Formats: sequence, C-alpha cells, structure tokens
Amino acid sequence: MKGNGFLPISAADMARDGISQLDFVYIIGDAYVDHPSFGHAIISRVLQAEGYTVGIIAQPDWKDKDSINILGEPRLGFLVTGGNMDSMVNHYAVSKKHRKTDAYSPGGVMGKRPDNAVVCYCNMIRRLYPRKPIIIGGIEASLRRLAHYDYWADKVKHSILVDSGADIISYGMGELSIVEIADALGSGMDVSDITYVKGTVYKATRLDMTEKYAVLPDYDTVTKSKKAYAESFYTQYCNTDYISGMRLVEKYRDNLYIIQNPPARPLSQSEMDRVYALPYMRTYHPSYEAAGGIPAISEIKFSLVSNRGCFGGCNFCALTFHQGRIIQTRSHKSILIEAEKLTKEPDFKGYIHDVGGPTANFRGKACEKQQTHGVCVNKQCLFPKPCKNLIVDHSDYLSLLGKLREIPGVKKVFIRSGIRFDYLMADEDDSFFKELCKNHISGQLKVAPEHVSDNVLRYMGKPEVSVFNKFADKYKRYNEKIGKKQYLVPYLMSSHPGSTLKDAICLAEYLRDAGITPEQVQDFYPTPSTISTCMYYTGLDPRTMKEVYVPTNPHEKAMQRALIQYKNPKNYELVREALVKAGREDLIGFDKKCLIRPKKGMGTPGGVKNRQSLAKAGVPKKKKTIRNIHKKKGK
Repeated sequence: MKGNGFLPISAADMARDGISQLDFVYIIGDAYVDHPSFGHAIISRVLQAEGYTVGIIAQPDWKDKDSINILGEPRLGFLVTGGNMDSMVNHYAVSKKHRKTDAYSPGGVMGKRPDNAVVCYCNMIRRLYPRKPIIIGGIEASLRRLAHYDYWADKVKHSILVDSGADIISYGMGELSIVEIADALGSGMDVSDITYVKGTVYKATRLDMTEKYAVLPDYDTVTKSKKAYAESFYTQYCNTDYISGMRLVEKYRDNLYIIQNPPARPLSQSEMDRVYALPYMRTYHPSYEAAGGIPAISEIKFSLVSNRGCFGGCNFCALTFHQGRIIQTRSHKSILIEAEKLTKEPDFKGYIHDVGGPTANFRGKACEKQQTHGVCVNKQCLFPKPCKNLIVDHSDYLSLLGKLREIPGVKKVFIRSGIRFDYLMADEDDSFFKELCKNHISGQLKVAPEHVSDNVLRYMGKPEVSVFNKFADKYKRYNEKIGKKQYLVPYLMSSHPGSTLKDAICLAEYLRDAGITPEQVQDFYPTPSTISTCMYYTGLDPRTMKEVYVPTNPHEKAMQRALIQYKNPKNYELVREALVKAGREDLIGFDKKCLIRPKKGMGTPGGVKNRQSLAKAGVPKKKKTIRNIHKKKGK
C-alpha cells in the first residue's frame, strides 16, 4: 500500500499508487471511513486482499453525471452501496419529516446523498456505461432484494434490481459472495452468467436452467393482494438460513424473473479474524478534517466487534434478513490484538466503549442441531420461551472481558450494545450478571423491553413483561449488594402493530408505578423486510395470517407516544384525549394513581368541580402556607 494508506479517491491517488485502471470503482452513500464498522471498508479491503484494486467515490453529486466518473471506467465493474443505513431511514424520521443531521457525512451535514441512493447511483452509471457490470450491496440493497413495502412511498416496490438496472445484489454481509463474483468477472465470465453464487440475487429471462426453486407470488399479485404479500414475505422469512433456505423466484413480466439464491454460509472464526485483521486506517479520510470530520466515528472508534448474527428474533428487526440467525464470532486473540491497537491511539483515554455486536452477550451457537440442520424454520430460540435445546452460556464472553481489562492502558471496558436480558435470565450461573454490574456499566444499563403489555410483546417477538421485571429486580439487588447506584434505562416503542390505546395506557401505568420517566420514545418505524412492517402494511400476522390491529392514524400514534411521556406538560391534551377515548377517566384526577390532573374549572370525571366536592371525595385540602396567610391579611 502506498501514499497515505487510504484507497484511491481521485485520479491523483491512482497515479500515486501506480494504478492506470482500477478493477472496481466503489460508489458509496456514506463518507469514506476506513474502519471495519463500515461495510464499504470491509468489502474494499477484502477485495484488495484478493489482489483487486478498488477506488472509492464517496457521496457523488447526483445532479452531476460526471461525478461518478472521476476515477474513470473500472476494468471489472462498479460496486454500489447506499451506506451503513438505508438512505430513506437516514433522511427521514418516522413522521416522514427530514432529519436535520447525518452522522455519516462530513460535519454531520444532511443532504450529501439522494433519496433511494442505490437506485439513483446505478441509474447515473447506466447512463455513462450501459453494459458495465454493477454489483449492489449493503443494507439498502440487501433488504430490498425482492418486492417490498416502502413506507415512504406507501406502496409495494419492485426488487431494487428492477429499478436500479444493476446486475447482481450481494445480500447479507457479502465477504464471500463479492470475492466469488470478482473472480468470475476476472476470469472473463459475462455478468449475466454469474447465476450460481450463494448470497446473491440476479435477473433472468427464463427458468429452464434454474435448479430447484420455490415460486413466490408475482409482483402484480402482491401489489393487488395484501394477503398474497404477507404469504410471500413469510416464505422469504422461512428461507433465510444457509442450510435450509431454498432458491426463490419472483416474476415481474413475461420475460423477467428475479431469482434469489440461498444465503451464503456464515464466516468461520478464522475467516472473521482475517477480515478484522485487514489494514484498515481505522478513521475517516483526512480530506474531511476541514469540515469537522465524520460524527459516526465517535461511536465506534474505541469499540470492538465481537460477533455477528442474532437468534433473538425481534419482529421489528431486519437482522434475520441481513446478518442471519447464526452467531459468528471472532477469536479472543483477534479481539485482544485490536484492543491493544486502540491503546496506542493518541486520543485513547483508557476506556473501551463496547465489546459486542447486534446482541452483546451472544458468543456461541444457539444449539447443537443448528450446526447440521440450520436454524428452525417455524420456531424461535427465545420466543415465547427459551427453547429447551438452547445453549445458555456466558463463560466465553466473561473470559474475553476479563482479558480485555488486563491489557495495560485499559481502565474500563463497557458494554453498550444490546444485552438480551431474557437470555441472561435463562442462565443458571449468575457469574456474568454479577460481573456486568461490577465492572462493565457506566452508571446506567440500556435494555430493550420495548413494551410491557404481553399482547404487544407477542407481536414484537419479545418475552413477557414478567421476565423483564425479574431481571430488573435482580439487577437492583446486585447493585445494592456492591454499593453502586446504577440505573436501568429501558428502550420503549409506541404504536407497534397490535398496540391499542389500552396497551399504551397499560405502559403508562407501569412507568408511573416504576417511577420511570423516559426521555426518549421511539415510534414504530416500518423499515423494509421485517415481520412488523409486513403487519403494518397488510394488517395480518404473516406467521398465522390472522388479523392484527395496526395504529396507522398519525393522531392516534401521537396519543400513544404522549402516554409514555405523560408527565410532559406539552403532552397534556393528547394524554387527556387518549384517556377519555379509552374510557379511563379514572386516571384523570388528584389520586396518586392518576396520570394527569384535571384542568382548573374542568372538574374531574366524577363531577368534582370545587374544593367542597373535593373534600367529599376524600381529597385533602391544600395546606396553609405563610405566603397564603399573608396574602389573606393583605400583607
């Protein structure tokens, strides 16, 4: 590697590195950050390790067609990703209002990428290079690989392959499939013949050469029938495992089929280690320094990725479709080597901010059967109860954390990525629980019960609230024992499919009794390729095909959200309206169980309108104060 160690971003960089023509030009929706927490960094470094040259065009000006041509025509093809987030999620809050900042852009400035970035970038390439291979990947392409409901357009959209004009989707994490695609292109194979790579989606005009497959309802059918859409989605959901997953075919017109090959296999531990040992610069490109850098780096610069995949199975999460349910881990040696590198950074203060992944305390296989039969198609590991075959073991993670604490220069090792409290509660050995409280929390632990109504939790794929209550009690007990004041900060979600006003009030009452005042509340966000989004669009639970109540009216959603923050004076009118509408006027009054008080002169629902009637109702009089006495005497 020559120059400043970063991949080429200009013709001058190519000349510096002695490159006359790149093998691949990688167009990305994020700024260029050469860190393994960014997908574009991993894919480009993996290709480089295989002998391919890759140049980066970050956040090209979509209004200028020449902006994607600054590195010239690549020898083998273009790679395109929208970034670490779906570009629509990056741009819009759940209210569909524009976000004000973008943590993945220089200085946090919003507007550096277009809506539907992958489609936009690919269309730009196609206008200049009609026949050059285009391979798309990342979260935006991965979760839109087949017909999908788009919340922002409020309709079912095509596979992203149709609208983008790209040739292949490398879905999931992509390290294995991208190398196989690159090798095929490098051998001279036409991109239209690369139909065999696992973890890819491609276009075809005929099916006679396609091996065993399952046929999904065609595009026209799923746009007209929500039932057909739900059935199609669940078929896709049941085919996300690399062992049991089938090839899927979706028809668009007489001569166009979108074909999804089975998922690529998970990386082995040695393969994961090699990926994270590649020569990343571990920061953003220096060209962004003048703009204030890239805000997202602050979240991950001193954090360590320990695992991938998640068998938690939350219905509002797309991990099943992207990383899969098989846990993949790095070795202790690999993580310790990276941790030692962190201690050499000039701005390292002794604190490792996180050691985790999608779920921090998953460090091993879910069960023995999974190794040979794949994940269960119609069962979850933790929902509704932990499976009897589930291996619950924190010993490896506990050992890793202990080793990290012993590294010279490390003062503290925190865990900030998600802890599955139901998995923790299923462990009969409390060693990790105790160690968590003693050494790995910075004053507060963020956990995600999401709701407290068992009705809503069933639709979320989360454990019953009793599990969270037992966890909270044990957490409090252990902290008291070691003399630490460390709090639980629950993540809560409003307006999830299945949640009625009654359920929202149930949550408000729970918060009242627990003395919790949430500072932030997340409205359910219907992002592509989740079970919950399918429920939101169709009103059907795709697992059972039974109807689900879905709060879609913006005003009702506002009421549900306001109930979680019922103490905020700004929410008073919404909370009062919700309580009246739900027939819970008993929660408007002066009793300690009430959520809000009646407005002056309005009275309480029981007809209490003055101090005399309040006394009859058993409400104590206001105590006389010095100020009141003086006021009556004219003083």
